Amino acid sequence: MNALRPEFPDISISKIRFLESEGLIAPVRSPSSGYRRYSESDIERLRYILSVQRDHYLPLKVIREHLEKLDQGEPPPSVPTLAEPAPGDSKQTPNANPAGVNNAAAQQQQQQRQSIRLTRSQLLEASGLSEPALTELERMLIVQPRRGTAHYGRDALTIAIAARRMSEFGIDTRHLRAFKMSVDREVGLVEQAIAPHVRRGGGNNEVSKEITQLVISFHAALVRTAMEQR
Repeated sequence: MNALRPEFPDISISKIRFLESEGLIAPVRSPSSGYRRYSESDIERLRYILSVQRDHYLPLKVIREHLEKLDQGEPPPSVPTLAEPAPGDSKQTPNANPAGVNNAAAQQQQQQRQSIRLTRSQLLEASGLSEPALTELERMLIVQPRRGTAHYGRDALTIAIAARRMSEFGIDTRHLRAFKMSVDREVGLVEQAIAPHVRRGGGNNEVSKEITQLVISFHAALVRTAMEQR
């Protein structure tokens, strides 16, 4: 989908096929070859789906409800922003109109610079997790509020969404305990290894950030390699 790739660099055929299998899009097929033909309305529909997934982390169930409104000629429900406003920009409001999704690249860069601040109910709505599932993740300290607050950040949302998606494949909260234990061991090892560097740097947080990124990249590559060799 070259028309959407500038706005959504990670778009893939498998992603579009998944959305089609979920009934969110229905392109016309060529009678002779069976190839899918995407009209302008199909492109705009995909743009809306991908935008609210990326910018607002809406689960498919909520997106489907939005699309039903659009199909009935009604405007979609307003989508509250999850990003904390930047200093001096407290009056900025999100645009939930699919036709108004312009300058997507600039918006994405801005959102990457901003953190998010969610209440528990907002986290449940944005991630699509059930109340019991979130309670269990909190009990195991897999999902936690920011230190010293009752609000959740971007990583908590990422974990919650991933936990919900993995549960669809039979990986439930009980299995996630093994991931948590593995991470705790890795963090302990990393903290022990970088302690002398942090002390020499006067507590410089850049050392911790750098080693954290290295560990994340290393861990992800190990998992991919192991899965490829199965």
